[in-house]
Amino acid sequence: MVYLTNPALLINIIHCSLFYFSSGVLGDSLTVLRSPQYVTFRDGQWPISGEKIPDLVALTMGFSIHEDLDWPGLAAGWLFQRPRANALIVVRGLDSLDFPKNISCYPLENPVPFTLDSVANTVHTLFADSTPVVLQLAPSEERLYMMGMANTVFEDLPVTLQQIRGRLSQDGSVLTSLPLVSLSRNNEADLLFLSEVQVLYDISALLQKHKHLAKDPAPDLYSLELAGLEEIVRRYGTDSPQFTDATRILTSALQKFADDVANVYANNAVVEVVTVKTFEAPLTRKSRSILESKQISNPGSPYNLAYKYDYDYAVVFNIVLWLMIVLALSVIVISYNLWNMDPGYDSIIYRMTNQKIRMD
Repeated sequence: MVYLTNPALLINIIHCSLFYFSSGVLGDSLTVLRSPQYVTFRDGQWPISGEKIPDLVALTMGFSIHEDLDWPGLAAGWLFQRPRANALIVVRGLDSLDFPKNISCYPLENPVPFTLDSVANTVHTLFADSTPVVLQLAPSEERLYMMGMANTVFEDLPVTLQQIRGRLSQDGSVLTSLPLVSLSRNNEADLLFLSEVQVLYDISALLQKHKHLAKDPAPDLYSLELAGLEEIVRRYGTDSPQFTDATRILTSALQKFADDVANVYANNAVVEVVTVKTFEAPLTRKSRSILESKQISNPGSPYNLAYKYDYDYAVVFNIVLWLMIVLALSVIVISYNLWNMDPGYDSIIYRMTNQKIRMD
């Protein structure tokens, strides 16, 4: 047994251990692959809860949220400029990917299932007169939601497993362009993983074809959930060559997807990757309609009570406050000048009257 008698050495060991466990290496992570210069992610190892990911996406797009996000990783952005798009990819089956070291990566705690439905509703509400692109896709579950220009741009995108496997048999698919090595095209788990990689490549190709999307005034939203790697882990394990090859292929595909999105939107897009080994609870997704008129203002209240403050309370309060201050100062300045005005010299009415009297 070894005893440490040097307190300074013991403190250094404790600090290194804490940094190692808080660095996200042993846990789930949030990685920011691309972000504009005016959207600043600070360097640090601040953990973020999984349920706060939708709020983080909303803030990066310049939207307001109901509750403040108490997370120091995102700095205050430029008020008059917002990203043209946000793409969030959720990868299930592992806790981290081998991305370059010069990008921002944060530990993810409490990895509960989440969706970007609230952000999509905000985009639809604020830009109802425009044609934003909203794409939410989970190929393994054949779950798809499209809104706005997405119905036109991605109308030929294979979304069901049958359509994607048909796409894999065509020319230019990932089966012929990527080195599969230990992965097999005859295995169900391998085909599911390669199908999701094919979806990433097809979305990138369609975005390159429709570069006019970046000129639309409405921001675009992309949300993808990939579970193919989870099937690879379940079938082969994390020590298998299939898992190593799949991780390498997925990392390269995600980096290419981030580069293509940044290229289409002229570096005015945010691309995040959330890696989750497993969710803590199953995801239950309710059907919804954006055109539904009856909405509960506070879902947490059984009596349909409103929130304590309105959604735009801070904006309206600042407008009314500063307008009242400006009007009050204007009244004070005008009153002071009128009170100290000399009618014989400062008023053109009295000046002309005096001249007329003198002439008479």
